[in-house]
Amino acid sequence: MKRTSTVAVLVVCTGLVLVEAGGLAQSNAACEDYSGMYTFLREGEFVQINLEDQGKITGFISRYGDLDSDRGAFLDHFIKQGSLNGRKLSFSTETVHGIWFEFKGVAERGEGKTPNDDGYYVLKGTLTEHSGDAKQSTSARSREAVFKSFPEDIGAEPTKQKD
Repeated sequence: MKRTSTVAVLVVCTGLVLVEAGGLAQSNAACEDYSGMYTFLREGEFVQINLEDQGKITGFISRYGDLDSDRGAFLDHFIKQGSLNGRKLSFSTETVHGIWFEFKGVAERGEGKTPNDDGYYVLKGTLTEHSGDAKQSTSARSREAVFKSFPEDIGAEPTKQKD
């Protein structure tokens, strides 16, 4: 009888530990910090995302200008509204030289094995590029986009191996 009670207690305790561990795993997944730099449309362009309190997103898109007046110059489109709700991410930028962007999608784990790898996190969704001119006419072009995170230790010194 005593042995049966001990086994029952062990089974219950093991179940509680597994339930608690599962809860921690879910909590950690919900608390991922997707802050960092991500690729943008062309080589050399990037998105900087900063996760603030209550899921607010700040940051900017840094891209090359496309107009005759700004071709090749870096333009920074600061995020004027942005939020992260669970994994759902959305933001819109300020207008620079008649162009602004909207992104709606998800933030998730990518193929990178550690935060020091390319693509540890990815932003997947729809990017809409809006453009307007002096005559107040606007147009929008949407496309599916995947932005991969840059390694976190991009500026860190490589670690030396001990002999």
